[in-house]
Amino acid sequence: MTQTTSMKENLKPRMRNIAEVAPDAMQVLQTFSKCGEKGDVPSRTIALVQLRASQINGCSVCVDMHSRFMKKSGESDARLFGVAAWRDSPYFNAAERAALALSEAVTRLSDRPDPVPDEIWEEASRYYDEKALAALIIAISAINVWNRFNVSTRQVAGQWVETAAKGEWNS
Repeated sequence: MTQTTSMKENLKPRMRNIAEVAPDAMQVLQTFSKCGEKGDVPSRTIALVQLRASQINGCSVCVDMHSRFMKKSGESDARLFGVAAWRDSPYFNAAERAALALSEAVTRLSDRPDPVPDEIWEEASRYYDEKALAALIIAISAINVWNRFNVSTRQVAGQWVETAAKGEWNS
């Protein structure tokens, strides 16, 4: 079997979306996710960390969804395309860079002996107070859960658009 063939076969979900199968769990996760939006962190920054974590986790659904939402809210193509290489892109301010570094560290907990090094924490705390840091960590943790649901069940990017259009999807 070629790589192209196996990739095409993977474009079918393993099961229905977990939101359909376990709506109570999804409601709890949606409520938890909204807590990440209540900490005086700009919504643009929350969207950036959600997109970056989703890129790291390979969640095509969340990369697709958050990119579309960001574009609709006025985010530039340069910033959207630059998120994957934010360290080398001139499109992000120091506070956003600190949030993106924190997002990467919290998403990649097992990749290093000190998962969230003091230097990353200290840089983030230069721009965000304790309430904002809590909101960032909640937002990063929540998107990681969403990513794990979608990646493990092989949800297909774009299918959520159809579900949302039918009114069957809650964000």
